[in-house]
Amino acid sequence: MNMKKVGILLAACGSIALSLGVGAIPGYAAGGTVSGTVKYDGTAPAPKKVEVTKDKEVCALHPHVEEDLLVDSSGGIANAVVIVKGAKGDAKPGEVTFDQKGCDYVPHVLAFPAGSTIKITNSDGILHNIHTYSTVNPSFNMAQPKFKKVISQKVDKPEVIKVTCDAHGWMHGWWVSTDTPYYAVTDDKGTFSIKDVPAGNYTVEVWQEKLGTADQKVDVKDGGTASANFSLKPKS
Repeated sequence: MNMKKVGILLAACGSIALSLGVGAIPGYAAGGTVSGTVKYDGTAPAPKKVEVTKDKEVCALHPHVEEDLLVDSSGGIANAVVIVKGAKGDAKPGEVTFDQKGCDYVPHVLAFPAGSTIKITNSDGILHNIHTYSTVNPSFNMAQPKFKKVISQKVDKPEVIKVTCDAHGWMHGWWVSTDTPYYAVTDDKGTFSIKDVPAGNYTVEVWQEKLGTADQKVDVKDGGTASANFSLKPKS
């Protein structure tokens, strides 16, 4: 083998070694997962039925219940927001949808990075009215008749914001604006999973509209899963 070919071979081997040394290690995963459940401590009360008193041709097509505490047969709480506090990441604002469908807010709890734009849609084809209650972001109160299919509203700062409909008193929901991309809303079984969290020690906080907040510490390791299981009970 001549010296030119030897040089080419050595250069190729060096490139492979370098690429393996800079983030290309087989099986290596940067960041970890925080997952767990949010459950009710005790026997949860059954959700109260809601009486539909207006626009029954649209609003009474299905039964309504109060959605402030929805608990499944295993005790799992839906619509709780879980946030990994202090985890640094690129919380990219985007566009998220908050619908008025069947005279309910869908989803009941909407979480998103601060700076995002809420696309408020009216799928019902009747008059609704969006009324928000906030402190660090401007509140707004706007009618949305059937011909106004979409209203866009930007939320710049992190905050928990209550949303109601002045036209239908039973309708209420929540917007949770976060300063981190590491958050989740529990499903109907009370479970959640937050992926790609940078390795480190964090406080994980859960918020539920009726039961308040709770937190616990977790140690997140690259490629691992840290558990955070919460048991919430009514505030005394």
